[in-house]
Amino acid sequence: MRFDVLTLFPEMLSAYLTRGVLGRAIKGGLVGVSLINIRDFAGGPHRVTDDRPYGGGEGMVMKPEPIHRALESVDRVEGKSSAILLTPRGKPFDQAMAWELSEWDQLILVCGRYEGVDERVRSTCIDMELSIGDYILTGGELGAMVVIDAVSRLIPGVLGGERSSLQDSFEGGLLEYPQYTRPRVFQNKEVPEVLLSGNHEKIRAWRRGEALKTTLKMRPDLLKKVELTPEDKAFLSELLRGEA
Repeated sequence: MRFDVLTLFPEMLSAYLTRGVLGRAIKGGLVGVSLINIRDFAGGPHRVTDDRPYGGGEGMVMKPEPIHRALESVDRVEGKSSAILLTPRGKPFDQAMAWELSEWDQLILVCGRYEGVDERVRSTCIDMELSIGDYILTGGELGAMVVIDAVSRLIPGVLGGERSSLQDSFEGGLLEYPQYTRPRVFQNKEVPEVLLSGNHEKIRAWRRGEALKTTLKMRPDLLKKVELTPEDKAFLSELLRGEA
């Protein structure tokens, strides 16, 4: 998987890309990331990338020409490449979208700034618009890092254990069950006995129940999207009766 990031501030991403799982994946050749400075494609001695909006209003708008030139400079993977603009008005980015994007060979992530980008960038250069949440950031760089991280960890070999990503929150629609490690007792709180039993079926059932319990408490809206088994429904009904 290859990511090309168009940004005015490549240094914001460079440090993050050298650390942890993602840094190892890049070093090992499983993931490639290229940082492209949009300012390098701006004209004039001052390399201006923004201007006042037509019609008046506050703030500045990113000019279309530097972004277009930067996109034109990217070596595209024929038929397996998508140019994505990070913007609050884009499609919500979630785990299902991360899986969808992991099927591409190349993602080109365009990071807006200021009041956004000239509308003609959207209509002539962009394949998709993505939003990482219903809030406003100062730019698209954080969104780009979220997309790179979430998509990269789905690529075979990046996490090491091939099933690791399948046990995370939102996989299967539920939040993840609680996790424990040593010590067995911490501040008078013990690891649940079932996890020490060695009975894999009991552990599986406990984890499923805890995932349901956590989702009901923290994100009950997710339960409407999950395909629940009869056992799941009975467990949730019992929980709700207990709360009542």
